[in-house]
Amino acid sequence: MANAATKGKLIIFSAPSGAGKTTLVRYLMSAMDNLEFSVSACSRKKRPGEVDGKDYYFMTVDEFKEKIKNGEFIEWEEVYKDHFYGTLRSEVDRIRNSGRHVVFDVDVKGGLNIKKIFGHDALAIFVKPPSVGTLKERLTRRATDDDREIATRVAKAERELSFADKFDVIIVNDDLEKAKRKTLKVVKDFLKK
Repeated sequence: MANAATKGKLIIFSAPSGAGKTTLVRYLMSAMDNLEFSVSACSRKKRPGEVDGKDYYFMTVDEFKEKIKNGEFIEWEEVYKDHFYGTLRSEVDRIRNSGRHVVFDVDVKGGLNIKKIFGHDALAIFVKPPSVGTLKERLTRRATDDDREIATRVAKAERELSFADKFDVIIVNDDLEKAKRKTLKVVKDFLKK
């Protein structure tokens, strides 16, 4: 087990759906080698091609609720009825104690909760679309949701955008290459501290 001086830091990415957060996280993970992605837990069924422990830690609703009761999550949320998502304390400790830095791709509430718990050891990055209209176009182009689901995601995005100023850094993803460069610089600067 590493001592406190060598413990890894936390890099949190939050954004409305379709803002490009996952693209920036993937880029960062490929550009730096001392990072490890924090795999979240969820209570939904595995989709075809998903791997337990790689995409998510899949568990039943009862298993998830038991871990909540036992205080095993740093943060968790019931996104829809019986659809829980959360960050296991054991996952974060394992990565940090190895001296690697933990990267999170979480919703806005989860990101703010992690930042609140870890304070200066965490960098909270909010990825912002250039506009709500652009976000709607991206979600429509992605073609993974019907019109009703897109409307729900856009309404949620509008609420989430109101929290942007609570994050340490806002990266506006209006030019992907520029957003990638800014992300890399911000993270490298934070890790030097």
